[in-house]
Amino acid sequence: MSTGTATDAPQKRAPAPATATYRTIARVLGTGAPVYALLIVLLVALAATDPGFYEPDRFLAFVKRAAPLVILAAGQYLVIVCGEFDLSVGAIVTAGVVAAAEVYGTYPDAPWALMTAGLLLAGAAAGLLNGLITTVLRVPSFITTLGMMLILEGAVFYWTGGSPQGRLPEDFRRLGRDTALGWLPWAVLACVVAGVLVVLLMRSDFGRTLVATGDSERAARLAGVRVRRVRVLAFVLSGVAAALAAVLVGGFSGVSAQAGRGYEFEAITAVVLGGVALGGGRGSVVAAMAGAFSLQALFTFLNLQGVSGALESTVQGVIVIAAVGLGAADFSRLRRRAHPPGPPTAAPPAPATPSRTHREGHPHDPQP
Repeated sequence: MSTGTATDAPQKRAPAPATATYRTIARVLGTGAPVYALLIVLLVALAATDPGFYEPDRFLAFVKRAAPLVILAAGQYLVIVCGEFDLSVGAIVTAGVVAAAEVYGTYPDAPWALMTAGLLLAGAAAGLLNGLITTVLRVPSFITTLGMMLILEGAVFYWTGGSPQGRLPEDFRRLGRDTALGWLPWAVLACVVAGVLVVLLMRSDFGRTLVATGDSERAARLAGVRVRRVRVLAFVLSGVAAALAAVLVGGFSGVSAQAGRGYEFEAITAVVLGGVALGGGRGSVVAAMAGAFSLQALFTFLNLQGVSGALESTVQGVIVIAAVGLGAADFSRLRRRAHPPGPPTAAPPAPATPSRTHREGHPHDPQP
């Protein structure tokens, strides 16, 4: 009777190189793979529509226009991934631009660095207030930030009468409109720095606890996460991002009582387009920023095609509904319907267990 060897056992087949490469790419891209593909398609379409789009000056101008939205999307991601919303970022942008213009109208020689720092602190204060109301008073963040948006818009209108009178000096506007090193716009540099900082933040312990909080608040609490502090800090960082976007918008576009209108919905659209779950707990900040670039590229493409800018809101609404619908679809259920499992097989009978008397030996059994 022959004995089995190791070679007789079935060998586990190694995955093909192509399959292994595909799995590696899918793991690296994660849930953001669709938005990266969309961004590539839009950039190719822009190049086909406008052959001069990739000239260095014009392409950097495109990135400069997208920079405020990219920064807002990064801040909005921090709030959404922990399970909340921030609808006040657009109003913070408007209030920041108008406040800077009004202050400069009274103190024209104020240092631009001091003014920028003041706006960042004001944005952090607005975010702190949003976070405390949401976590301490347990007001839903949608209602809290909607109320903050209305308060700031009303305050700006009351302060300016609907027509801001101040102006922004060239020193302050340099960050939004001028270049560093003679060719690189300051807005692009600010966008890159903000993106790197947020990516590093999400790779830290705070980033992991932020995602865990959005995934399951109860489990995060049981694991020792201070959920209230994590969410408050996310709102603070979102407010700082909105204030930085205000500096860029003011430098690029000038003073307007409508400077930030609509940015809150564009930021949410960009985050959703990046594959981030609105309920929190899933998504990549890089994909969210890619969603902002995709949205800006889509608007640019529609503009080149002669489509009215009034349809931008319609496009955003379609994107949000489609992205959320695809994210909520239960594809595993569809696969089960397409490939129903076969009939269950009967389990083999369990081996008979010897009785206690047989195991221990019966007194009348013959002894060996």
